[in-house]
Amino acid sequence: MYFRKKSLEDIPHENTAIWSCMEESCMCWMRDNFAFDYVPTCWKCQSPMVSSMKMLPLLVNTNNDVKTLKKGVQIS
Repeated sequence: MYFRKKSLEDIPHENTAIWSCMEESCMCWMRDNFAFDYVPTCWKCQSPMVSSMKMLPLLVNTNNDVKTLKKGVQIS
């Protein structure tokens, strides 16, 4: 019998703004629309991150105002 592989759906890619770690040995990066800070630091090595662009599959973040959310809860 002959089984044909199912054709995979072509996922659209777009040029996406990202933050990438400045440390040479660290390969971490994150999408800008998923970052919690206006200028984030690397979660792995705590180095500063620099903004750049990368071709990535299209992802939709429904929470548009992630950077304006308050961090933590104030205890009074």
